[in-house]
Amino acid sequence: MTKLFRQVSLIGLILTTIIFFSNCKKSVKADDALTDSTALFSGDSTSVLAATSGSTGKLSLSGVKSEGGYAYKIGQSISGGDSESAKGQSILRLFENGVEIGPAHSLHDDIRNIGKGRFSHWGSTVIFSASDNTDPRTNGRTYTYVMGGTSTALPPADTQTPTPPANVTVNTALVGYALVNGKTTGGQGGVETTVTTLAQLKAAVGDNVTRTIYISGTIKGAGTDPVYVKSNKSIIGRSGAVIEGVNLFIYTVNNIVIQNITFKNYVEQAAVQIKEAAHHIWVDHCDFSTDRSHGWEYWGKDITITRESDYVTVSWSKFHDTNLSVLISGGIEGHEADKGKLHVTMHHNMWYNVTEREPSMNYGSVHMFNNYHLNNSGYSIGTRAGGIVRTDNEYFSNCAKPLTTKVASDPEGYFSGITTNIYDKCGANNITTAVSTWVPEYEYKSFLNDAASVPAIVTANAGAR
Repeated sequence: MTKLFRQVSLIGLILTTIIFFSNCKKSVKADDALTDSTALFSGDSTSVLAATSGSTGKLSLSGVKSEGGYAYKIGQSISGGDSESAKGQSILRLFENGVEIGPAHSLHDDIRNIGKGRFSHWGSTVIFSASDNTDPRTNGRTYTYVMGGTSTALPPADTQTPTPPANVTVNTALVGYALVNGKTTGGQGGVETTVTTLAQLKAAVGDNVTRTIYISGTIKGAGTDPVYVKSNKSIIGRSGAVIEGVNLFIYTVNNIVIQNITFKNYVEQAAVQIKEAAHHIWVDHCDFSTDRSHGWEYWGKDITITRESDYVTVSWSKFHDTNLSVLISGGIEGHEADKGKLHVTMHHNMWYNVTEREPSMNYGSVHMFNNYHLNNSGYSIGTRAGGIVRTDNEYFSNCAKPLTTKVASDPEGYFSGITTNIYDKCGANNITTAVSTWVPEYEYKSFLNDAASVPAIVTANAGAR
């Protein structure tokens, strides 16, 4: 009996040791994964919450664990989260004391480092942050969830600013290079058409009739659907208009106005691609976004202005949640014909949660005034190949490198007006060339706001209306 007892005890000890080291190995892998900025959070769960559309529930704060920075992981599991093959499928909405927080589908690094209500639902794991970056285990607030429905979340607190002072003038008329050496009137005075499908949109913008085309509802393509726009067209969104998975190709044409449209998820090519000597284009009060989870080469840029295109104004628009935003001229060698072209004005726009290119440019003459750059993780404005950017009263907040003349090994460009800007909690500029005194030839001072007012004015008035 003693011998048998010892044998059974030894077997039990061996099994216990195997299980212990197996669990230790799993824990080490999970911890190692967290050292990668794009790694998934993993961990155990104390309960499973309902995840069907329309279901609601309350988060148990007793199971919440810190994941570093402002990020916290809930102890419960909620199925239906994003995955590698479906990165936007989660329909989870989170609420703090009854007020919706977000945005959803945020990068885990952004939840850790920025927080302000951002959250991610990946697999069955939820990582979230409090609206004010306090510890949700001790801030005394209640956190609940709803599956599905339309999000009413405001932009994160770091993108919210007070409304403009009553004595500040907000002028949203056309200004800048789209009014130089000609006028940009779009489809003014022509036929008015309302479209609701991709086929209708292609037909309306693709004929030789002067038209104002109104977008109603959501027009959705497969991600790479090209829509070729002919001259003398206005493409204007009615309230809530969305164009998703579609690329507007503006090649060799002129006199185009694009207003009040939310553009989403345009693959490979830009949402608005201005190319091949297109000229007199105005993009105004639009919203551009993809995500920063698919990799740099997957999505197209928000706007590209290339190959000898000229006299373009981009105004009162929002660019967010992407890696590469705006590109003005795409090449160095072999694209010398861009010299003397690429006259572009960008004013009262807002960039936030973007990696770089706000914009990046070669060869051209770009005037930027009263734009708001927030939470940029790379460089904001880059100038190359002898191009010049004039900045007037820009506002940079929490940007790693606001201005640079040195992008990779490319030839440098030039800046003008850099002392008129506000740099709030930003890294240093990287300007390696002599500062210029260039000023654009058109009148813009009546449209110019002081730099300190830019966050309030732009946040309140930019984007689709």
